[in-house]
Amino acid sequence: MLDPGESAPEITLTDHRGETVTVDPAAANHTVVYFYPRADTPGCTAEACGFRDEWDAFEDREIAVVGVSDDPVEDLEPFAAEYDLPFALLSDPDGAVAAAYDSYGEKSMFGNTFDGVFRNTYVLDGTGTVVLAYEGVSPEDHAVEILDDIDALDD
Repeated sequence: MLDPGESAPEITLTDHRGETVTVDPAAANHTVVYFYPRADTPGCTAEACGFRDEWDAFEDREIAVVGVSDDPVEDLEPFAAEYDLPFALLSDPDGAVAAAYDSYGEKSMFGNTFDGVFRNTYVLDGTGTVVLAYEGVSPEDHAVEILDDIDALDD
């Protein structure tokens, strides 16, 4: 995991609309970069919908949100459309960006070992510095947890 105080690696990836996106932390008060294993699975859907359901609160606080997975773009577009997600989902097919954020590596499920994305989240300030880091996130209520923690930073 990257620790608070560390500079976050740059992110330039293709989003769910097929457009190249460079995440610019200076464009918001804070930027949430959340890594998730697979689009349209129960935990990932709950996490994405949590951000969607709290979207007005994120916008009110000028907090940008991007989701990153190793899903191909063609899997992200229907996921974003089906759940009406108002933020960018970024495709990191080789896991290079996730790896730079210590959020990619060997996983095991159902007796199979494979490389994949870990469910981790980072909050960056306007300079691109990590201010909050969450490892092994529980998708339920994660968006509210982040909002509360960002509010506590500003107190």
